[in-house]
Amino acid sequence: MKNFVTVILIVFTISLSAQNYIEHKVKTGETIESIAKKYLVTPFDIFALNPDAKTKFQPNTILIIPNSKIKNEPIEEESRELIGYKKHKVKRRETLYGLSKKYNVSEDDIKKANRFLYSENLKKGDKIRIPKYKTFVSKQTLRNTVRKYTVLPKEGKWRVAYKFGITVAELEDLNPNMKPTLQPGDELNVPNIQDKEEKAIEAEYNYYEVLPKEGFYRLKIKTGLTQEELEDLNPELKDGGLKVGMVLKIPASVDTSENMSNVETTKLETSLKNFETKKIALMMPYRLNRIDTDSVAEAKAMIKKDKLLSIVLDFHIGVRMALDSAKQLGISTDLKVFDTHYQASRTSELLNENDFSDYDAVIGPMEEKSFDRVANALKRDRVPVIAALNKPKEVYGNVFQTIPENKLLQKAMIDFVKADSLKTKVVIIADQAHREVSNMLKKEFPNAAQIYSEKDKKTGKDEYFVYPVRLENMFPKGKTYVFLETNSMPMASSVISMLNGLVVDRKEIVLVTLKINEAFEGKDVDNNNLSNLKFHYPSVNKDFDEEKSNGFVKAYRKEFGVSPSKYVARGFDLTLDILLRLATEDNLYEASNDSIETEYIENKFRYNKSLFGGYTNEAVYIVKFDNLRIVEAN
Repeated sequence: MKNFVTVILIVFTISLSAQNYIEHKVKTGETIESIAKKYLVTPFDIFALNPDAKTKFQPNTILIIPNSKIKNEPIEEESRELIGYKKHKVKRRETLYGLSKKYNVSEDDIKKANRFLYSENLKKGDKIRIPKYKTFVSKQTLRNTVRKYTVLPKEGKWRVAYKFGITVAELEDLNPNMKPTLQPGDELNVPNIQDKEEKAIEAEYNYYEVLPKEGFYRLKIKTGLTQEELEDLNPELKDGGLKVGMVLKIPASVDTSENMSNVETTKLETSLKNFETKKIALMMPYRLNRIDTDSVAEAKAMIKKDKLLSIVLDFHIGVRMALDSAKQLGISTDLKVFDTHYQASRTSELLNENDFSDYDAVIGPMEEKSFDRVANALKRDRVPVIAALNKPKEVYGNVFQTIPENKLLQKAMIDFVKADSLKTKVVIIADQAHREVSNMLKKEFPNAAQIYSEKDKKTGKDEYFVYPVRLENMFPKGKTYVFLETNSMPMASSVISMLNGLVVDRKEIVLVTLKINEAFEGKDVDNNNLSNLKFHYPSVNKDFDEEKSNGFVKAYRKEFGVSPSKYVARGFDLTLDILLRLATEDNLYEASNDSIETEYIENKFRYNKSLFGGYTNEAVYIVKFDNLRIVEAN
């Protein structure tokens, strides 16, 4: 019997060899995903030939790896080597662009060879160095060869990854210089599978990347699709199961950011396990080059008159206090502070002069171009870059946008009103510029009454007021919600005053707006009226509760003699959240799935991975005026 089994194994092995398969002996630390990545196949391909690997996967196990998809045609790769410099004296009307074309090098190559050009313009008479390169063309033959693929219209990297049966991370590994947003005609390296094995891309579907620790239950909450529905759309799930990084086909109508349920606040302090020192970079525009640090009086005067510097220093104090709080929990931090000068050129110098590849997170910069350069430069090393006080123009895969989008704030306010079963009526008051917003609200509340500001009969211009008679008989007994949408201070103050006068005889009027602005904070707006109308609005943050014991607030008051500003609180909340998340998992990505919502002094965080980019905070507050205080609404 034993000999018979041996013969069968020999025959099977010969058969596999004839079909061009590979044997792999599992090493300690390897996973199915890492082995699949090594051979440029998918985990599902391995499970198909090794079904026992689902339950019996351990070192020294022999796996059969499919290799029949590979054509093993070498691809040409270009590389270049710096061999010296040519001296050049700048002539009248010469530009960096012209020199780059003349010498066949990039403008950035010239700047790197002449660092003063990052901060100064090219001038006649400048003596500069022009780098000279030698180009090498070599044929690279990988163990499993890749081939070139030209991106088609409407194809993003998720669709390309799905098409070739790999994860987005694997596609990025094959293409280190891949743009965050693919354009038709871009050339990518992809697994060299046969055309007939490419998955079809269908216009009526979207493609979603499975996140760490995301199971069928979380996907049901996020997409509304059951396990059976997902398996019908993605048959490979039935054999290989759900894996991190898989790209799933989902209906185009599914919005993964709209179906989030309420999440209970997570106390990360109770699940700390990673106590390695956290390496954090803080990149802020201190602009110390503009301050005479030898003159205390001049430095103080600069801080008082420079609003940006005041914000940055407040945020910095909050960061330092968060480090102290984390240290008390056993979390050590190696913090490096970098002054970006609020200049993209200075930020580029910092990137060239420092190695950020082993940082756990980079907080900042604030300036848009600077932030974009840092995020783009560090995305290959998957270093998380935190947009702390700004909304980035491009949310790359390694970006954490901490300020929620306006549409999320609006949705939170609308959902809050919808959830109140005691409301009897909804009224929408808007100026002429907010007609589109008013009509959107009308769709959400079909029975709502709409009132617009008056227009000048001759010119048609908005006069920013509403006749009192139009509000008469508009409010029945019970609770009526009034949406007031305007940026006009005169209109806001007059409407608020009129509404306050109508709160009589068991009539309750609750004033709300989708976006707080200066119109509600003008000198003519009486805060007593706002309190009487229980004014509600959505907000990124809330004011800390003066009546509750708060160690952070006490420590700040003891040190500085005043209450902390919202920027101090944000620096504290954001940094402590990052450190606690890093202490609960191996990296920030694994600690930022959408089932984790944290809350601190004035801010809360729940990140959702967007379909075409990085992570966006979706945790918002609804706050209200209550006895002249602004508190969280329940």
